[in-house]
Amino acid sequence: MSQPKARILIVDDEEIVRESLSGWLEQEGYHVETAADGPTGLARLGDGVWSILLVDLKMPGMDGLQVLEAARKQQPDLSVVMITAYATVETAVKAIKLGASDYIVKPFDPEELSLLIQKIVAQQAVVRENVMLRKALRRSFEFHDIVSVSPAMTKALELARVAAHTSSTLLILGPSGTGKELLARAVHAESPRRDERFVPVSCAALTDTLLESELFGHEKGAFTGAVGRRKGTFEAADRGTLFLDEIGDISPKLQLDLLRVLEDRRFCRVGGTEPVQVDVRVIAATNRDLKEAVASGAFREDLFYRLNVIPVTLPPLRERREDIPMLVDALLEQLSVTMKRSIDGVSHEAMALLMAYPFPGNVRELRNILERAMVVASGPFIEAPDLNLPVHAEPTGDTLEAVEHHHIAKVLEQAGGNVSQAARVLEIDRVTLYNKIRKYHLRAPC
Repeated sequence: MSQPKARILIVDDEEIVRESLSGWLEQEGYHVETAADGPTGLARLGDGVWSILLVDLKMPGMDGLQVLEAARKQQPDLSVVMITAYATVETAVKAIKLGASDYIVKPFDPEELSLLIQKIVAQQAVVRENVMLRKALRRSFEFHDIVSVSPAMTKALELARVAAHTSSTLLILGPSGTGKELLARAVHAESPRRDERFVPVSCAALTDTLLESELFGHEKGAFTGAVGRRKGTFEAADRGTLFLDEIGDISPKLQLDLLRVLEDRRFCRVGGTEPVQVDVRVIAATNRDLKEAVASGAFREDLFYRLNVIPVTLPPLRERREDIPMLVDALLEQLSVTMKRSIDGVSHEAMALLMAYPFPGNVRELRNILERAMVVASGPFIEAPDLNLPVHAEPTGDTLEAVEHHHIAKVLEQAGGNVSQAARVLEIDRVTLYNKIRKYHLRAPC
């Protein structure tokens, strides 16, 4: 049976070993290249993506363990098989800890070598399939640019998706950084108003007077500096969507003005007497507890009920930790475009830190952390130190899944990504571990 065209690099200082190994593997259908020493082999690794590295343990100058360590930094997903004439438990354990997948002992049994390579190639095919399934899963739970598998978040997204096809007012609730404006834009893009304007206004960014003019516009001479008529955002969003962010911060007077607009769909510009009629879909958002604000008298009860037609609550990131791997993938794709830098992903240790971090700034903070990490990362993967997060953080999550995810990621990191070694430490079989890796979207080198 013909084998896949996997790329295999052999690094050995003995010419006869290089020739015999390459001859056997080429007959099996693999693409094989060789190098006579460690530095030459590492230089060859830079020529592209390799499937397997076969490297001799004992070589003059740079030995096999040094090559292994350097190679794994260049290509973290590379499968490395050590070649040795001196197989000892100590050297095997050291090689496994550094990330070797397996080792073979001189003199070679061609059939044993063939089976070993077939096993590694098959495992790599499983990993590739998992990546494809992971991307398909992400698409299944995607609402425009918002991805989730969290029950609380997917429930919110489904409600928003249904509400998008109506003209009802939405009130998006949730802490800062959870993606309230992103959800509002997604609702607009799914709505019948998608071809009209989406106009965002931050109600907390302007003084009371400026916000009134921003929303309703003004007539010439309405106040000092009003040198001409100016349309407000309600008019600018006519037939489209107006997004009022931080609605809980507006003054009692503006609350009353806004209530009248929502009820009558008309208003007068500041300094004007002529009513302006508009057809606007309003989406409001706040990180405040509006029910508490109503109870304290800080927010009008009638306005609250007018805004709270379809309430959508976005949970904080610490309550949807299962989404972190998917969010990391999505954000890295976006940042790779904007920053013009390609990053393949994050290491096990880095992902464990992200899963343990409480994220007071939610998704916005996650994006900022990843952007900084992409700037300082020196390799194709973001490593734990690149994140600048507390190294000894333990999962604050409160679910068994969060703890299990963190522990599996930590064990995989300690095993250098070797699934067999990690499975032994965890006292589970490899199939179970692969299922866990797929479930938690961990990167698992073969």
